[in-house]
Amino acid sequence: MSIWKLRLSIFGTLAIIISLSTLVFAVVLTLLSSLDIITLGVLVVAFNIFQWLISPYIIDALYRTHELSESENPKLHAIIENLSQKSQIKKPKLMLAQIPIPNAFAYGSPLAGNRVAVTSGLLKTLEYEEVEAVLGHELGHLKHRDVQVMMFVSLLPALLYYIGFSLMLSSRYGRQRSESGGGVLLGIGFMAFSWILNMFILYLSRLREYYADRHSASIVKEGPRKLSEGLAKIVHTTKNMRKTRTETQHLNALKALFIADPDRADADSIAVTTMIGSSDRKLVQEILSQKVTTMDRVIEIFSTHPNIVNRLKALQELS
Repeated sequence: MSIWKLRLSIFGTLAIIISLSTLVFAVVLTLLSSLDIITLGVLVVAFNIFQWLISPYIIDALYRTHELSESENPKLHAIIENLSQKSQIKKPKLMLAQIPIPNAFAYGSPLAGNRVAVTSGLLKTLEYEEVEAVLGHELGHLKHRDVQVMMFVSLLPALLYYIGFSLMLSSRYGRQRSESGGGVLLGIGFMAFSWILNMFILYLSRLREYYADRHSASIVKEGPRKLSEGLAKIVHTTKNMRKTRTETQHLNALKALFIADPDRADADSIAVTTMIGSSDRKLVQEILSQKVTTMDRVIEIFSTHPNIVNRLKALQELS
């Protein structure tokens, strides 16, 4: 997929999400003409914005992160300083998450500033050139303002869901049986539509992962190769950490932050189960040789991240 097609797909998906949401809200106001719905909408939006503002502090607590000083890892600081300059963004805070699963994520808010975290497992699993490519990907998320964009679009289905739930429970529809039934059906309709909207948001999330991969390829020397090898090793290592993944399932709500989805490790690493001890490049080639099945495509629809085979193929096209 060319850069222009990727950008058009992102903007097109955003336009669909916003247009559908605007249409539904217009229908709500036309049918109900109720200040209660508006009040509910304001409260939901305000809550989500507040949550976004303080989310970095929540993430730091959940992932046991701390700021990595330059004296602790000068090489990593030099890498992110160089990549930040190439990305033409301010250097984010470099954080270390005490998690054995190899991964990385970008996050932040106006209160906390931008941050990029690497896990202890990532530093143990990947070579520094691969860590460099992973950091390039995360800086791509910050440059493209993915944190803000995904926060904004995620508000929409949340708002629709709570409106639907409120309609189902609202006492104003309990005066007459016919009105009550209509309110319940309308509420179910809004909750169902919020689920449909979430499908578009997941698609947007996958597109933005491709976009961040492209950014890494553009600012890191031999970026496509380094990122491909890094992703292959992340998927392979995560698959073999079943116990650790089970122990960290309480963090699943934040998995969209990761460079690779830990829950997809089993499906994504089928191609590399016999490749222990192989070279990094051979590991990548083994994944690329696999066919994407119909089941793989179905699983991908419900995922925040692209299928690993498709993702590596896109990187190969940039080589």
